[in-house]
Amino acid sequence: MTRNRGWRIAGGVVGGVLGAAATGAAVGVATRWSRLAKERRVPAELDTDDGPLAPADIGLLPAGTPWSVTADDGVRLSAEVIEPPEGQRAELTVVFVHGFALDRRCWHFQRRLLGELPDGRARLVFYDHRSHGRSERASRASCTIAQLGADLDAVLRTLAPDGRLVLVGHSMGGMSIMALAERHPELFAERVAGVALLCTSAGEVASSGLPGTFLSRRNVLTRMVGGLAGWQPRLVERARAMVSDLIWGVTRAYAYGDRTVDSWLVDFVHTMISLNAVDALVDFVDTLNTHDRVAALPALMETETLILGGDADRIIPMRHSEVIAAELPGATLVRLPGVGHMAMLELPEAVNEALTELLAKAARPTGILRRFRRRA
Repeated sequence: MTRNRGWRIAGGVVGGVLGAAATGAAVGVATRWSRLAKERRVPAELDTDDGPLAPADIGLLPAGTPWSVTADDGVRLSAEVIEPPEGQRAELTVVFVHGFALDRRCWHFQRRLLGELPDGRARLVFYDHRSHGRSERASRASCTIAQLGADLDAVLRTLAPDGRLVLVGHSMGGMSIMALAERHPELFAERVAGVALLCTSAGEVASSGLPGTFLSRRNVLTRMVGGLAGWQPRLVERARAMVSDLIWGVTRAYAYGDRTVDSWLVDFVHTMISLNAVDALVDFVDTLNTHDRVAALPALMETETLILGGDADRIIPMRHSEVIAAELPGATLVRLPGVGHMAMLELPEAVNEALTELLAKAARPTGILRRFRRRA
């Protein structure tokens, strides 16, 4: 009886706090909220001859074969593989590693381009991180960058056990590649022919901007929301749905550099984020805050490496890409003016061109042969 009364009191306090916060926020942002709701529902322009695909085409992608990869701790990771055209031998396996709060669909334009090249000779592998997308929910203790590096290793052992590799990582996906390099530097000396690090960081992610606030250990709101989400997930998800338009506005502001980006592109990212449980996302806060793998970068020294960032990225600013480039003087650094964090969606033509050049370099045997001779 006493315990039930305690739960009711706690629930009342939480409800009161949320209610007061919601009321106060509503007074200050009502006009903005209404404007966001209208902007969100403006039909997207379908004439995209000079731009990305129309919303109606979002599902038109090369078909992949579904796979289930078992991580070393038993967590199931959802994946897909696209094989090269019939009769052609794959020279490379390209593995795409998505970022925090997203899923493998974020590689939409890259999957479309590389999966439909008539002379494409690469196998494409896409997968969802643990607790993201269609992958299995994992324990909080296992939601670390180090474990994501181990998960990538499991994906490679299962879906690409031999042959040359190109690893493409965005944001937390790039950090996962660094964690793999920290774990298995010999893999990069022997098999990894190319690496693309998009809008990512080797450390000090929480030094400024939105991450500086969200990832801080002193952020009471983040900790409170995380605790509440673990205790009352339905309550938090209902609250999240109620402020969906506001979250959509934040997504537009922080995912893209162009504030006039088509609403359907914002919807695309917003949908991916919304399908991930709040408490699952909060599980990764500490690992993002403590990520530091500058020391792992030398493993990429002799690998064809592309480092790409947007100079309007408000989540992981361009200077993080410059830090990585300073550690890898032989890498190609690409700066995209006016582009935000979701570069592969905001400016897919430029990203695809850079990736295509990377694949062409990685397909040349000279670099691999040179390393083998040196090792011999």
